[in-house]
Amino acid sequence: MNDLSDIDPSDLLPMREVVRLTGINPVTLRAWERRYGLVSPLRTDGGHRLYTPQDLQTIQDILLWTGRGMAVGKIGELLAQRQRQESAQPGDERQQWRDAFSRATAAFDQSELDRLYGQAYSIFPLSTLLEDILLPLWRSLLTLNGFGSRSQWAFLDAFLRARVLLRLQMSRAPGAGVLLADAAGTTQEFELLATGLLLGGEDLRVQPLAPGAPPEELPLVCAAMQPAALVLLAHVVLSADAIKRLERLQMAIDCPLALIGEAAQDIANAATGVPIAALGSGPALGAQRLRLLLRGALQL
Repeated sequence: MNDLSDIDPSDLLPMREVVRLTGINPVTLRAWERRYGLVSPLRTDGGHRLYTPQDLQTIQDILLWTGRGMAVGKIGELLAQRQRQESAQPGDERQQWRDAFSRATAAFDQSELDRLYGQAYSIFPLSTLLEDILLPLWRSLLTLNGFGSRSQWAFLDAFLRARVLLRLQMSRAPGAGVLLADAAGTTQEFELLATGLLLGGEDLRVQPLAPGAPPEELPLVCAAMQPAALVLLAHVVLSADAIKRLERLQMAIDCPLALIGEAAQDIANAATGVPIAALGSGPALGAQRLRLLLRGALQL
């Protein structure tokens, strides 16, 4: 049995509370623990499972990934990668900021969100603010089912979309921009906007397309906008038919086609016979590789 002495008992949740908050089936949750080792709850002397706040966050992330179509068997690698990254970076300060944004969201306090956003923006790099503070909170609210959670998510989502869209519209980078679209119809608009903002910069303008644009019409959009590249945000592995459509898309446009997201490399590997660039799982590496691609220096 795990040692509970170092954990505040008020932070621990029984399985029934986790089920209530997330909507997960208890059988599924036990399978994630026993078969896949994705969650490791603590145990009481009586054998009852107790879940920490970190366990709850992990469950919410897994639900988000599986909701996008990702196979459960591939999620363990993602969790291990995230754990390695978090162990190399102090997270206490970022958690405090997430908690502050969470309290303002729960209170539906627009002015407090404005104040926090302005203060955090002056302290953290944009990538840290979005990827380590705001996106984790946004994703956690997206997967919660408790009373009020959906309203809180919608409130925060509207606030963040407005702020990020304003930043994107301020871009005055010269030359042809990059077009960013959803690869599989599973991406929310804020994710596209945030990815676009982090990929772009003073030297490069990125134009995200709102979710819902039919993939088969992307050649039409590219012909009209003449982007320097088309980047697709790919969080889940595509079906064989979808990959065939992706190959046809690459042949129908006059600019490079690239993928970014957790499934980018897997999709690029599965697409044979056409050059599709994999920019990486996140914007930090993706921004560098995108610029190499535009210079013709990225090895496909």
